[in-house]
Amino acid sequence: MNVTHEVGLSSTEIAWLWLTYINESLSICFTKHFLHHIERNREDVKMLLEKTQALSEKHIEDIRNIFSKENFPIPMGFTENDVDLSAPPLFFDLFSVSYVYGMSRIALVTYGKIISNVARKDIRMFFSKCLESTTELYNTAIELMLEKGIYDRPPMIPYPNHIEFVHKKDTFISKWFEEKRPLNVIEISDMFFNIERNYFGLILLTGFIQVVKDEKVKQHLIKGKQLAQKQIEFLNKTFMKDDLLGNIMVNSEVSTSTTSPFSDKLIMFLISTLNTQGIAYIGHALATSMRLDLVQEYSKTILEILAYGKDGVDLMIENAWLEEVPHTPDRKGLSSIGT
Repeated sequence: MNVTHEVGLSSTEIAWLWLTYINESLSICFTKHFLHHIERNREDVKMLLEKTQALSEKHIEDIRNIFSKENFPIPMGFTENDVDLSAPPLFFDLFSVSYVYGMSRIALVTYGKIISNVARKDIRMFFSKCLESTTELYNTAIELMLEKGIYDRPPMIPYPNHIEFVHKKDTFISKWFEEKRPLNVIEISDMFFNIERNYFGLILLTGFIQVVKDEKVKQHLIKGKQLAQKQIEFLNKTFMKDDLLGNIMVNSEVSTSTTSPFSDKLIMFLISTLNTQGIAYIGHALATSMRLDLVQEYSKTILEILAYGKDGVDLMIENAWLEEVPHTPDRKGLSSIGT
């Protein structure tokens, strides 16, 4: 006899449902802006954006239903107040394809992690469907980028003509940590996608710096742009030392508009989210790289990203833009009330 135990949401399940709701509400604001300004001859791009928006709206609806059944407060997230459709386009049309590609890449990694951390059946099924639909969206974006000639491939290397094994531990270790050792394919892969990720952030930051009016926000974004440029410069130079093509570009440009289509709250949250993802990607690169110059640079970069992230959080708190994550009751505070 099968016995089904009805249980509430675990802290992990609450965390990922809550974060997904916030992120999908932000995605809706972006896709609305892109769709509002899409050119008539971009029907294929329009279809991709409509699919993106429909998925975000479906995820929002499903999470609302789950939270409502649990009598759990629905997050505010981002609303129509955070996007101004009367503002001119901030990016050219093809950037919207790069945006869907970039954000769906992040979502694929995130959903895979979530599914391995949740247990309740309805939550597993929800995130499994999220992973499936996001995979489809990612593949659609990739196909469109290939069709438009805007997908940047990682560097190519000659195929080895035989396999090799390490025979001497001392020789292997000393050689592996040499700064001048040729890059291996694992290191090349991490470097390439960290360059791509930073170019993506660079384009967003360039646009946001152009339109934000709050001076503190602008200075924070400028600092972020400098941090992205620094990472790109190091990785490109390292590629070029190994005679690899290091200078890739996301095929997109920022318009000349100086009117912001997004609230400062939305802009700061998006940059904070991308900054958090940056820590994860650099951390993975650090864990898999054994060349001394890469290890040293990644170690410094993580500290710089962490410091930048803290500044961003402080700025959001200062402006009351940061919606508080659900947390446990303050037991000490409650006990002091009764005394």
